[in-house]
Amino acid sequence: MISDSELNVCVLGLGYIGLPTAAVIARTGAKVVGVDVHAHVVETVNSGKVHIEEIDLDGLVSGVVARGNLRASLEIVPADVFVIAVPTPFGDNHAPDIGHVLKAATNVAIVLKAGDVVILESTSPVGTTEKVAQLLAQLRPDLKIPGHCTGAADVAVAYCPERVLPGRILVELIDNDRVIGGMTPRCARKALQFYRRFVRGACVTTSAKAAEMTKLSENAFRDVNIAFANELSLVAEKMGVDVWEVIRLANRHPRVNILSPGPGVGGHCIAVDPWFLVSAAPDKTPLIRTAREVNDGKIEHVVDHACALVDADPRARVACLGLAFKANIDDFRESPALKVASALAGRYAERVAIVEPYARELPAKLQTSGAQLIDIDSALEVCDILIVLVDHDVFRSIPVDERADKQVYDTRGIWQDQPRPTAREPLRLAS
Repeated sequence: MISDSELNVCVLGLGYIGLPTAAVIARTGAKVVGVDVHAHVVETVNSGKVHIEEIDLDGLVSGVVARGNLRASLEIVPADVFVIAVPTPFGDNHAPDIGHVLKAATNVAIVLKAGDVVILESTSPVGTTEKVAQLLAQLRPDLKIPGHCTGAADVAVAYCPERVLPGRILVELIDNDRVIGGMTPRCARKALQFYRRFVRGACVTTSAKAAEMTKLSENAFRDVNIAFANELSLVAEKMGVDVWEVIRLANRHPRVNILSPGPGVGGHCIAVDPWFLVSAAPDKTPLIRTAREVNDGKIEHVVDHACALVDADPRARVACLGLAFKANIDDFRESPALKVASALAGRYAERVAIVEPYARELPAKLQTSGAQLIDIDSALEVCDILIVLVDHDVFRSIPVDERADKQVYDTRGIWQDQPRPTAREPLRLAS
């Protein structure tokens, strides 16, 4: 077995998963090269800095870059292990797009040699790892690729999805269990040996297809449960009942654990991955599809509810509190908060203020809307309507007396001490 100090690893994609993964591997003493298509990302990492917000990542990257264990590049380099961590978005009709994965595999094929291990970490449709192996076999007929040869293969190909929570990525990369699916059992064992170098959690081996479906199942499970909470919030609002009180009481049942509703579902995983299962078996997934539709529909409901508040007072200014897809991070991917804020800014322009403590400037889709990025103290001074879209800690800390004279639409349920509306007033607490 190659020692940590002699191991060369190439991580393709330096985003929210790739960069922390590269840094954690580099901390073991391995020599890691992170490859990215964006020059500013490469320059930032090579300067010992980070381009994403994640707890303790800046210090880790600074340290491993300074020690010479991590560097970034625009070009693929030879390595012993290749980790593919590139985006897998969906396209028209929610069909999965694995183009970035196949492009990364094409680049790996250029420098691949006998004895190497290729691991796909990107959340992918079932069968993607097999497509990676097929592509490698086509591009490198001089090598024996698993699934496309007889006898022992020259290289190992495996799938191991990440299972981390933004804000806890560095901890969970190490402590969480990993599911490692190989094109063959031998491939899975090869990948297992690699992950044991830096993972403290259990590493369980299986087939590539089973590992791919495991990841999709985890995110679809979360999506379905969030959809129940969001649908429940709509029913409660129609009946004039406080959904947060209902959930708090229902969860006292020993076998009930209803999640918290919100303005929708965001992030690159839960808002995207269930569609991969629907796309693979559209006639077998009515529940998963409906959950996606419920959660996407919640965004439209929040926009309509917010517009009703703003239209009731043509002179009122409104503050949208938060743009990220979850609390205390700077990740806006598929964020329902961003979609709600964009819809309101498109309709009310300069009457809309945006408060996002994790943004230095507004995202591109908001920059020409007329909306302004302000801090929370300014919003409390000049805005009449507060729409809570993200439960950032800084918003939770605002005492009731600082917002008592505001109209509040709290889609996250963080201000349950807000004065209740009278029977003749519209319900202001969030659905």
